Amino acid sequence: MSHETIYKALYVQGRGELKRELVRHLRTGRSLRKPRRTTDKRPGRIPGMVNISKRPKEATGRAVPGHWEGDLILGKAGTGSAIGTLVERASRFTLLLHFPGKHTAQEVADAMITKIHQLPEQLRMSLTWDQGREMAQHERITDETGMEIYFCDPHSPWQRGTNENTNGLLRQYFPKSTDLSQWGPGYLDTVAAELNSRPRKTLEWETPAERLVKLLNQDNTPGVATTT
Repeated sequence: MSHETIYKALYVQGRGELKRELVRHLRTGRSLRKPRRTTDKRPGRIPGMVNISKRPKEATGRAVPGHWEGDLILGKAGTGSAIGTLVERASRFTLLLHFPGKHTAQEVADAMITKIHQLPEQLRMSLTWDQGREMAQHERITDETGMEIYFCDPHSPWQRGTNENTNGLLRQYFPKSTDLSQWGPGYLDTVAAELNSRPRKTLEWETPAERLVKLLNQDNTPGVATTT
């Protein structure tokens, strides 16, 4: 017998003095069954989110540069520390975001806007992120950079597979359960440059920096610096 069957017996089938007697023994003391909250009514949804299903089809492939995936690498619990990661889908070119304090929506937006402004406009096509509250200012980021932002479905890390794989590589530099605020922006840029200079089997042993330059040249667009 399930708990729902018991509740139905108490709230629906009980009548008169019998029902009052049963209710007196309930911990909540409620005489009516409180319905469970449905998923689509849960608070905390980020206003203005655009789902990944609306992302341009060219972003799904890897032929056109300028489409990125992003996430946070979290530090030791209690420190509030984190590092932001941005990975270009076609080349696996990586940028790292430094947060001097915590990673509030304000701090994430500030760091992301500063970093994206270092990119040429042709590399500011789109960014895909999960539904974390750190992206609550996504509309501001789009307004100030021109980069459209799309959000993954809940609990779907494979929709940012390139970023997930890159975050795994970055853990050799930033181990779990450490305070990530100890690493300054200069060190983060050094790590990103090292990762972007590492040959990848998935790129036919080209480096992310080499592949990005090749893709840009194929588009007859100006190149981009290979350091972050």
